[in-house]
Amino acid sequence: MPKMKSNSGAKKRFKVTGSGKIKRKKAFKRHILTKKSSKTKRQLGKDTIVDKSNEKAVKELIPYKF
Repeated sequence: MPKMKSNSGAKKRFKVTGSGKIKRKKAFKRHILTKKSSKTKRQLGKDTIVDKSNEKAVKELIPYKF
């Protein structure tokens, strides 16, 4: 059976933590930043964990990272 292909976009966007959770960046920090508070912008800069409901879909996109 041939190897599965990883999704190139997903490879760049997601990292796997030591405990097996999937880490991602937050959205909404690219432009239109003047109307957002400093607190909001600071919090958007931090990484977060992919929600449990989306985890299966992301794992299918990056099969060889697990």
